[in-house]
Amino acid sequence: MFAKCFEMAVSSVLSNKLRSVLTMLGIVMGITAVIALTSLMSGLTGTVTEAFEEMGMESITVSITSRASTKTLPIEDVEELMDENPDVIAGFSPTVFMPAYMKDPEDNSTISSTATGINEQYLSLKGYNIEYGRELTYLDIDRQMKVCIIGTYVAQNMFGGDALGQTLQITGTPYTVVGIIEEQDDSTEGSSDDVIYVPYTLAMHTTKTNTISSYTIYATSQDTVEEAETLIEAMCYKAIGDDDYYDVTAMKSMAESITEILDQMRLMLVAIAGISLVVAGIGIMNIMLVSVTERTREIGIRKSLGAKQRTILSQFVMESAMLSCIGGVIGIVLGSITALAAGKFLGMEVLPTVNSIVISVSVSAAIGIFFGFMPARKAAALNPIDALRYD
Repeated sequence: MFAKCFEMAVSSVLSNKLRSVLTMLGIVMGITAVIALTSLMSGLTGTVTEAFEEMGMESITVSITSRASTKTLPIEDVEELMDENPDVIAGFSPTVFMPAYMKDPEDNSTISSTATGINEQYLSLKGYNIEYGRELTYLDIDRQMKVCIIGTYVAQNMFGGDALGQTLQITGTPYTVVGIIEEQDDSTEGSSDDVIYVPYTLAMHTTKTNTISSYTIYATSQDTVEEAETLIEAMCYKAIGDDDYYDVTAMKSMAESITEILDQMRLMLVAIAGISLVVAGIGIMNIMLVSVTERTREIGIRKSLGAKQRTILSQFVMESAMLSCIGGVIGIVLGSITALAAGKFLGMEVLPTVNSIVISVSVSAAIGIFFGFMPARKAAALNPIDALRYD
């Protein structure tokens, strides 16, 4: 009986091609929107997560505001915290920013940039590898040595790539290039390859400041970030006394907040796209009611020959589900193509997820069964005599 019902459902769909296509159109558009939107949002979430992972999900930034002029966080306090909690704090570095003005070797114009003062732990904590030369050492920091480590963009732009051992004039002061960081991005201006790192003690001396207003602290793993953040908050409060004068920001917390917002946006977009599926379901129910009316005499003949109510019910439910599932499959294909094309255009890695495809197929089948049940029930409940006399 199942095979016969399936055969009759296929025959009915093919005998009314235009009507079937128009009926499926709503399902196709709804599923296409759902697949495309969920895939794009998943791709965007992955891109954001990857960006935060590159910056270091274990990193925690401590910033002391300018209002806390009489309150400071001594480097000794941070060192003590790390020594007392080696299983929580992996390392730290002061970050002191100073303006950097350099001469363009091609036209002798001034290039405005920023140099960052760091200690000997910073680059390894960030996961940066030195392609040529060496990292900063404790002696560089302690003796305020005029040395620097640069990114590939600075090396290419200022020295044509051969920068190791060269002298870089930064705001009129000569710095010896002792290391070049392995390419991180695309070696363009403003990218993570457009960087200059100097000893933080020298940066403090250059900017004529006696206090450090920013620290980058790394937890031992993502699992210990919350504990590290709590310890750092307590340390800052003890040293400064007012939480209005400092900010402790964990990269992991920022990533989780943004991911949560993106997930809420995805649900909202799917809900909006789901409205079209409800409208499509109503369209399927309407067409099935028309089909029942058109085939009333056929139903009467079948029931008079012994067809049971469940057989009639199965036939029309299967026809409705077939219309919905075919539309769902077409929608999945179009949605996947749309998502891939949009991802390529936006420069993101976008792939339709298995969950979204499975959910789409299930939803399309459920819509067909749900909205087809009422017309099918009406057809199954027809009195054979009344159906045969229907004109």
